[in-house]
Amino acid sequence: MNSILVIVIGLAAIAVGYGFYAKTINKNIIQPDEKKATPAKMFMDGVDFTPANRNVLFGYQFKSIAALGPILGPIIAVQWGWLPALLWIILGTFFIGWVQDYTSVMIGVREEGKSFGALSYQLISPRSRMILLTFIYFYLWLIMGAFGIQVGFNLLTQVAVPLGVIIVVLAGILAGQMTYKWKKDIILTSVITVVISFIGIWLSTLEPVRNFFYALYGYSLAEDGKTLVSPTLFLTVTQAKFIGSLLVVIICYFGAVLPIWRWAQPINYVAFWIVFLGILGGVVGLLIWRPGMGDFPAFTSYKIGLGPLWPILFVTIACGAISGWHSLVSSSGTARQLEKETDALYVGGGAMFLEMFFAVMAFLTATVAFGSFQGYQDAGGGAAAAKVFSIGLATFMNKWGLNMTLGTVYGSVFLTLMALTIMYLVVRFMRVASAEALGDKMPIMKNVHVGTTIALLLTLALIWLVPFLQIWVVFGAANQLMASLALLLVTLWLKSKGKNYQWTLWPFLFMFVTTIAALLYKAYESFYINLPKVADPVANKIANVGQFTAAHSIIGVVALVLVIAALFLAWDAFKAFRAPAAKPAEAKA
Repeated sequence: MNSILVIVIGLAAIAVGYGFYAKTINKNIIQPDEKKATPAKMFMDGVDFTPANRNVLFGYQFKSIAALGPILGPIIAVQWGWLPALLWIILGTFFIGWVQDYTSVMIGVREEGKSFGALSYQLISPRSRMILLTFIYFYLWLIMGAFGIQVGFNLLTQVAVPLGVIIVVLAGILAGQMTYKWKKDIILTSVITVVISFIGIWLSTLEPVRNFFYALYGYSLAEDGKTLVSPTLFLTVTQAKFIGSLLVVIICYFGAVLPIWRWAQPINYVAFWIVFLGILGGVVGLLIWRPGMGDFPAFTSYKIGLGPLWPILFVTIACGAISGWHSLVSSSGTARQLEKETDALYVGGGAMFLEMFFAVMAFLTATVAFGSFQGYQDAGGGAAAAKVFSIGLATFMNKWGLNMTLGTVYGSVFLTLMALTIMYLVVRFMRVASAEALGDKMPIMKNVHVGTTIALLLTLALIWLVPFLQIWVVFGAANQLMASLALLLVTLWLKSKGKNYQWTLWPFLFMFVTTIAALLYKAYESFYINLPKVADPVANKIANVGQFTAAHSIIGVVALVLVIAALFLAWDAFKAFRAPAAKPAEAKA
């Protein structure tokens, strides 16, 4: 398979999926009204409800949904072969991904910006609100753990990365000031802040900057004379990892407590350009180079170390095809900033199709950048997906002349931004969920600083205790299960409005069955395969029995909690679905 053909397939899927299927659904079923007041205008408060330019909102939406999922997922999933991974990226987005994102925006807009907790109370049952909020909190916690390890342990510990990230964050804050306080033109704002960001990334490669972070992280050369090592502080957490994880916490704290126009929206907008130009640079390099996949197999085996192809592959590619995180951003974030209903398809559906293309690019960094399947494995394979992407993207951009060193740093900053610009929104949703669930009985939980601090302390515990790949698969399963629950709510909403709901019902059923199976598999693996290994820690290469036990106990318990919560929700939803049209819960909708 040639890389250019893969790009053509991706572009064709966008042309047909967005240009025909999505626009047909939009016109014939949802029927947006440009003149109807949106929640952003009705409840404008300058914090969460803020009308935004459709192009700014598109950038915000894309950067808020596209994190590490569409990058790391495909790179990990090609271990089953390139064909299953590519098919799921394309078909998942075409039939399920954009459907969830777009409808989550519209249900939020049409229902006055209500959260999924309030919507579940309205559409399913009173108890479903607490069940869904519990599910969402555990699910968001897994996102923070999965992304936190990659950022705090693997990316920010690279000495050429932190300064570039910090300068992009500062440029984003400047963008917010220029847009909302100084009322500057969006083009001028974009040019100034993006140029500052690129200067920051270049500065981070300079030797004095690198030396500063070498000293800060306590790095020294290992006995082999090549590997950098940092002193271990506790468990497996080194000085570099400790500082990296604290940087994550600080950035996420401000992103969770400050008004969305001051931090999250403008930083995400600036980061969008860093990401978009990186994708564009990679595409240009591919068009110049036009590499093939070499001996990269279309299919390896049905079962690999991560588990069987079904259901595990479908949760390993967590965002490039379908993601529950998108539904939370779309319903509780984007829907409260949408200026016109007619912007919803462009922002919600369009951003998802762009993310699909992004996932295709990540897929190509694994399958063509290294020349062969062995080259992919030598670069670290699925276990070092971030490294594979950074080097792969740099290889593509090197074909039009970008220095490999600068390209690799750019790729690492790119990845860090992809995660961080999601993580502070995750913390924001965690503190909202905890306030909504516990605020009436524990008023202190309504305090944004308390809810944020608790979420970040739980995040540090997960980052420091549980290995990445163990979190990733369970996070992916929880993520896709969240997507199925969002589609379930939308299906009930469409039914209550007397509209065609088949196009959301069948995607819900497929994702629900698949993700329940994946979570049960991971729970079984934790309790019956991994935990018994502590009986012989030496043979199983377990460095710390206590940490190993805690990690797999957390994974197994969280997987079961998510399954139980989802089954209760599905049962209540089934009863609501079968109820006659006159049922009060439907009349309120």
